[in-house]
Amino acid sequence: MKRMTKCLAVCALATVLFGCHHSNQTAAGSCHIEGTLPTDEYNGKRIFLVPLYGPKTAEYVDSIEIKDRKFHFDKDTVGIYKILMDYHYRFGTQELLVITEPGQLDVHIDSISSGRGTPQNDSLQAWKSYTEQYGRRIVTIRQMMEAAQQQGNEALATQIKAHGDSIHQAYKLYTRQLAAALKGSLLGDFLAQRFPKTYRKQLPDGTYVTINADTNEVIEQ
Repeated sequence: MKRMTKCLAVCALATVLFGCHHSNQTAAGSCHIEGTLPTDEYNGKRIFLVPLYGPKTAEYVDSIEIKDRKFHFDKDTVGIYKILMDYHYRFGTQELLVITEPGQLDVHIDSISSGRGTPQNDSLQAWKSYTEQYGRRIVTIRQMMEAAQQQGNEALATQIKAHGDSIHQAYKLYTRQLAAALKGSLLGDFLAQRFPKTYRKQLPDGTYVTINADTNEVIEQ
């Protein structure tokens, strides 16, 4: 099972990287975001393009009124942003992470939002889809574990946990491999922060040690 799960992760990564070569880009320069929403109920409401990092003031945040279920943003700087509805009307919609690299990015804001059209955003969408699938599977695993524990079947609970651990390891592998393949890009840097291989820990005496994030063992003092 672990081997099969790991194989699925590697195959998914190959699909992401292959897909990057087939993304459409406009001439170098601005990122043109063309957005849609599912119903007319959002017409007249405002939608925002907010930087993921840094200040969230009016100087850095863009907004536009939705018309005929559509909206449009242009950005001439490359960065990581969130697209989200005015907080008064946000219920039922999912904010969307995007990278404003040159090209046309087509996004759809809904209960499950999506964005495609440029290399990094195509890879980001694939990672998002994989992440959401992973999340659903982990929720199911936890429910099955709880049911087994309530029945007093610890052996089954342990077996289910092991399966959940293998799913988590495959997700971590997929994320790390995608980060390595996109090293040097905004998306690569973002993904590398999801599962760092090491972290620093301060000891009671004030000194710091480097810890292996996978084993929690000290590797450098």
